[in-house]
Amino acid sequence: MVFAVNEINDDPELLPNITLGFRIYDSCFNEMQAVNGALQLLSGTEKGIPNYIFEKKSKLVGFVGDLQSSNSVAVARILSLYRFPQISFGSAMSYLSDKINFPSFLRTTINDKIQPYYFSRLMIHYNWTWIGILAADNDFGLYDSELMRKDIEAAGICVAYFMRISAQHTRDQSLSILQAIRKSSTVLVLLYCSMPELIPFMKVATEENITGKVWFASGSAITSPIFSYKEFWRILNGTIGLKFPLTVIPGFGKFLFSTHPSLYPKDIFIKLFWEDSFSCLWQNENRDRLETPVNGTIYCTGQENLKTLEHQGYNAAASGYAIRVYNAVYTLTHGIHNMISCRSGSPCFNISGLDPWKILQYVKHIRVRNTAGQELFFDENGDLISYLEYVNWQALPNGETQYVNLATLKEFPESHIVLSNNTIFWSGGYTEAPESICSESCPPGYRKAPQKGQPVCCFDCILCSENEFSNQTDLLIICFIFYVLDSTSCMKCPEDMWANDKHNGCWMRSLEFLSFRETLGGTLTTISVLGSLLPLSILAIFIKNAETPVVKANNRNLSYLLLLSLCFCYLCALMFIGHPITITCILRQFIFGISFVMCISCVLGKTMMVVIAFNLTQPRSSRRMWLNSRVTNTLVLVCTAIQVIICAGWLAHSPPFQYTDNKSKMDTIIMECNKGSPVAYSCTMGYMGVLASLCFVVAYLARKLPGSFNEAKLITFSMLIFGAVWISFIPAHLSTTGKYMVAVEVFAILSSSSGLLVCILLPKVYIIILRPEMNKKDRKIFIIKEKS
Repeated sequence: MVFAVNEINDDPELLPNITLGFRIYDSCFNEMQAVNGALQLLSGTEKGIPNYIFEKKSKLVGFVGDLQSSNSVAVARILSLYRFPQISFGSAMSYLSDKINFPSFLRTTINDKIQPYYFSRLMIHYNWTWIGILAADNDFGLYDSELMRKDIEAAGICVAYFMRISAQHTRDQSLSILQAIRKSSTVLVLLYCSMPELIPFMKVATEENITGKVWFASGSAITSPIFSYKEFWRILNGTIGLKFPLTVIPGFGKFLFSTHPSLYPKDIFIKLFWEDSFSCLWQNENRDRLETPVNGTIYCTGQENLKTLEHQGYNAAASGYAIRVYNAVYTLTHGIHNMISCRSGSPCFNISGLDPWKILQYVKHIRVRNTAGQELFFDENGDLISYLEYVNWQALPNGETQYVNLATLKEFPESHIVLSNNTIFWSGGYTEAPESICSESCPPGYRKAPQKGQPVCCFDCILCSENEFSNQTDLLIICFIFYVLDSTSCMKCPEDMWANDKHNGCWMRSLEFLSFRETLGGTLTTISVLGSLLPLSILAIFIKNAETPVVKANNRNLSYLLLLSLCFCYLCALMFIGHPITITCILRQFIFGISFVMCISCVLGKTMMVVIAFNLTQPRSSRRMWLNSRVTNTLVLVCTAIQVIICAGWLAHSPPFQYTDNKSKMDTIIMECNKGSPVAYSCTMGYMGVLASLCFVVAYLARKLPGSFNEAKLITFSMLIFGAVWISFIPAHLSTTGKYMVAVEVFAILSSSSGLLVCILLPKVYIIILRPEMNKKDRKIFIIKEKS
């Protein structure tokens, strides 16, 4: 500040005919002392008098300070009443941007609202998603730390603990906080406080030898004088934080080394500084301190060389606050300069007209460059536009300290961290950047399950459910305060795929249907083809022996039709084998239903003729007309027509169609035929069952009628087999899926067809071929003759 004032006074164009002076008060990080200093400056007396301003020859035009936000808030409430320009070089509290409560407050430091964004970006870069926060227990901490916590949590970072530290904390209170820090699994501890709170806390932390923690300091903490306390170097060494980029003021280094107590006899601090820096004492000084010179004491001569302190932190690049104090003085000066410039259209002011509220309006709208090349201007909230950088504070073995650039935040073309090539020293004893997470990322094949009562960063890993997979670990994408969390949540596999055993990927599902190429399908196909040839062979035998009694018995035309129907029954089984398509789904049900109904109708017709014939024994009875073959043909036609009508209604209303079943088996897609209408399918099967039951009853009643070629017993037995096959088919069909369900249906078709063929027709073939002597008319036989 002194350097800036001297430089301004030496500039003949900046404030012509005006000499800029200053008074410096030390607030000692105390709000009451800061308020008292402001009142002393306003009243112009040794004791601050509220609401009193004493005008001397000099004119009070503005205030520079304070460093601490809580002090600036207290002072700003007073200065805002008089609209005195107040320009702080270190108070970052975002609440101070409220121009209703603090209309005359400006600052050359960055607003604390920006810091959480910088915090979250670096945390995400190093995968620090589990952190602890220590915040100042004052206005600064209560307000800004809560806002910061919300912003950090919105970025997907979880807070393990949030505790407050105060300058008035006792040792026991500090110990309880340190115990919580030590027990927590989090590695990163964010310090959102300033020097008064840190000193008592770090004293206890040093005594308790806290290790294994990485300290991440806010702007006010990383630049605080606590880092000059050598007793804290062991625990604070390697602290990372945020600070303004280093800007060296031209000529400032030369000014520092030319400073001497003789140049500033009224400066109460310079001699104390000289004594502490060179470990000497000034002679003939009235001391209020307890130290008493002893033999061997080194006295200050004034010939000490300040350049010997250069590597101990006394240099132009030592403090990041220097450029901000410099900018604060210059912005206030340029506001006065613009006010007194007598520009066209603006009134000219002399020193008596330099009212603070007038100066404030000019200071708010300045836009100039300082000697370091920085452009200075305030936004509508009174904040100086700037940016921050990440630094690593290092205490070297030779006693020197330094801030090493760690990384910078680049916003173009997108927000990203750019690490520096400098060597980073990590606090906590780490040789490389540690992880600070609550739970390890879930491996592929697992999903996150939140832990009860814990933040979202704490979770258990659970294997994905059936037909779900995950093939990536956690990815965090931050876009300012909005974020997308792509966690290891499980995703469903596509319909044509299924999850593998490890649930880290999907495999193509195999198609399942009863194929001609597999053993089961090939066997059933062979049986079906060979079975269809058997009725045709029997038909050929019957046609060749058409005039024999055994063929003519019970209506040979019905026998021919029965054999043809059985041939179709065998062949319809082929419609159930192979890749199902809609047309085969329709044909398989209709051919099956009509063929079997025709078979049963023929058997029913033959049975009915037996009953009628034995009940109409009178040769010339008028009821013998029922023995006509047309009656049985009509019976077969009517019974079959009813089934055709049922199938036609089924086709018109809701026909069968191809269907893929993705749910019955995880690793298989079952290709099958959907019945379309369960009611129509039930009607088809039910009608067939009614005919079979009727046929069984009639045949059972006629089983004891005389006659060598009476088929009633054979029909009874065949209907028993037919019924047993289809009754057992129902539970077997319902208990199987996929190709085995189709195989059960094919087996039932082949079995029932074979039952009819074997029980009814093979005995006749046996007589024709092997027992021809039984196939003669002289036996007492019953033959129904067909009429032309």
